[in-house]
Amino acid sequence: MPELPRKAAARTARLAALPLGYAGRSALGFGKRIGGKPAETVMSDIQQRTAEQVFRTLGELKGGAMKFGQALSVLEAALPEELAGPYRAELTKLQDSAPPMPTQTVRDTIASDLGPTWRSQLTWLDGGPTAAASIGQVHKGRWHDGRDVAVKVQYPGAGDALRSDLKQLSRLARTIGPMVPGLDVKPLIEEMQARTEEELDYRLEAEAQRAFAAAFRDDPDILVPDVVAAGDTTLVTEWLESTSSLAKVVAEGTQAERDHYGELFVRFLVGGPARTGMLHADPHPGNFRILPRRDDEPGGMGVLDFGAVARLPEGRLPEATGRLIRIASTGDAEALMEGLRGEGFVRDKVSLDPQQLLDYLAPFVEPTKTERFRFTRAWMQEQFQRINNPRDPSFTVAIKINLPPSYLLIHRTWLGAIGILSQLEAEVPFREILTESMPGFAEG
Repeated sequence: MPELPRKAAARTARLAALPLGYAGRSALGFGKRIGGKPAETVMSDIQQRTAEQVFRTLGELKGGAMKFGQALSVLEAALPEELAGPYRAELTKLQDSAPPMPTQTVRDTIASDLGPTWRSQLTWLDGGPTAAASIGQVHKGRWHDGRDVAVKVQYPGAGDALRSDLKQLSRLARTIGPMVPGLDVKPLIEEMQARTEEELDYRLEAEAQRAFAAAFRDDPDILVPDVVAAGDTTLVTEWLESTSSLAKVVAEGTQAERDHYGELFVRFLVGGPARTGMLHADPHPGNFRILPRRDDEPGGMGVLDFGAVARLPEGRLPEATGRLIRIASTGDAEALMEGLRGEGFVRDKVSLDPQQLLDYLAPFVEPTKTERFRFTRAWMQEQFQRINNPRDPSFTVAIKINLPPSYLLIHRTWLGAIGILSQLEAEVPFREILTESMPGFAEG
């Protein structure tokens, strides 16, 4: 595909075809079952074909379509194994790559942003991309002072495509939902729509990346490349030499590697806000890079893509977050109810039994109650099945809880992080990390 598809009608038609394709395969599958074909075989075939169509389409369209697919990819661990299996390979493809745009388009965009003398600053530019994602692709280059750099260039028309895709996906949320069982896609799309303009602003992203680079400059395990130059649709940063992304550790890492990078991942996400006043809010494996090994030990972790960050009002994670997690972990149902009402998670006129509320939240705070906790796909699947089963008491509690707007991005990031840890099946000192870095958690 030579460039980002920009015609709204064509993009809308591609997206609208997704639920139609699923419905057609389901109807055909019903016929096969009547004809005597085993139900499990038919369902596996439907899921496989659906996964291929969904994520091929989302990846080719890029824009909001691909961004939506990437957001789904971090929650793959929540799906039951019989459904997750067919999706896993297709989801992983979205975490690192997408079809490239022409080299001349890249050069024209750079010239527009950095000016006519850009070639004297950027003395060499690789003709092919090293990575491509939802709204831009990255080329390796060399700055005039000899530094290797990463040049991220936004796809022409990316803004219009992003807005259009998310609008169309919002309309299709009800029909897309059955294609990814167990996940409520509508709130995810709505939250992504709210962040659209920030993610398109590369100057704003440069500002955030500079802050993270400065904050982690002396960190022995976490590396954030510094910004070299920035324009409206071009971002030049120092080159990050890495061997692979966190996606490879998910796919084939040893248990020691899973635990090591899982811990670094949590330490960055939870510790970052205290250092920068911002939360990195795009936790999908392609943004977390594996650095070269140190002697016989696993290497550190590099972090990329600061287009989606939560700029925290008080310059840190809300104190109430840590405090309420701590209260839930101690089993004080009345205090938990009072705290959640105070923060707007339970509205004044909503009636909830405090013990039922505690029972609902208890599994989610389980990782904080032991010295080390192993996240697993089975554990995450259990939690999602529990809150999505209308016959389970937790379902009733779940639909009565309100998520205040100020917590939306924090919640999505937290959920995505848990998804990645469950994909990794990593054992991490979760309680220790929260005690060190999360406001309110250690107080009491």
